[in-house]
Amino acid sequence: MYESRHQPPVSRGRFIRRLLGHLLVALILLLGSLGLGMLGYVRFEHLSWADAFVNAAMLLGGMGPVNPPQSLAGKIFAGCYALYAGLVFIVTAALLFTPVFHRLMHRVHWDDEP
Repeated sequence: MYESRHQPPVSRGRFIRRLLGHLLVALILLLGSLGLGMLGYVRFEHLSWADAFVNAAMLLGGMGPVNPPQSLAGKIFAGCYALYAGLVFIVTAALLFTPVFHRLMHRVHWDDEP
């Protein structure tokens, strides 16, 4: 997917397409994770879809749930979803920053070639 250090950096247009591809994967991951969280809150805590959206979005954003879980199943789901949301945050950040970091490092090392 990425060029080796012995190849020149890709063109600006191809780099933009790479960034957009990573952004698309990140959006799909976030939307799927949001849907999963909403389903869990509706199923285990019997929240409305709007309340389930707020709780899932807040956990994915790192803020924590708005409505504290009441049932045992809801508490277990919320705990597991919070751990999952933390990993999604890290993966999303990596997806978005990797192409930029790679291009920066590639340019630095490519210029050093003998």
